[in-house]
Amino acid sequence: MPILIFMGLPGTVANGTNRVAILAQNLFAVGGFHSKGVQLPLPYTYYLSGVSLLGGLIGAWLATDISDIVFNRILAIVMVVVVISILFNRSSSKQGSEENLTPSRVVIGCILFFLLGIYGGFLQAGIGFMVIAMLTHVNNFNLVKINYIKVFAALLYTGAAVLIFAIGDKIIWTIGLTLAIGQSIGAWYASRWSVGAGEKWIKRILVVSVIAMAIKLWFF
Repeated sequence: MPILIFMGLPGTVANGTNRVAILAQNLFAVGGFHSKGVQLPLPYTYYLSGVSLLGGLIGAWLATDISDIVFNRILAIVMVVVVISILFNRSSSKQGSEENLTPSRVVIGCILFFLLGIYGGFLQAGIGFMVIAMLTHVNNFNLVKINYIKVFAALLYTGAAVLIFAIGDKIIWTIGLTLAIGQSIGAWYASRWSVGAGEKWIKRILVVSVIAMAIKLWFF
């Protein structure tokens, strides 16, 4: 989205156009995880997807301009806090038997995903880090499974957001579809690679990416 704004697109149009690429990216990422045999926790994933879809519709309707400087600095802080919480949460690296899907955790997860859906529909930027933090601390999923749940749910609420932005004539389709091609290819290979690479490499890449983006958002 910052690239689109730099190209001269108004903020709301950049926000809407960017969703086309994100929708395609999530579609191919889901296919990549599925092709590697990663299993989603069902029906929990369906619950999360449903509430995030509802939240995404609300968020997209509420979408409006926001101060870039203020938002970027808030986002920089959020990303750093999230990655620190993941690094120091030992349960994030435990498998299967450590997952927490008790009724209370399922309800908490659904409430939080509804709120994340509103944010995702409204702006999208940085939501991946928030989803990682939520599923790590609430359900103790490993990062490979978290990423699969994340793109599966995002596929639905992003689709809703694309519809809303399209109705509001906030999408430049030529740019959105061009971005979609590149991000789809990247999502397919990255999702398949992450399954084999495991949590250790995902954490390393996450830390480097967060630090780099946080510095850029805060100082540039």
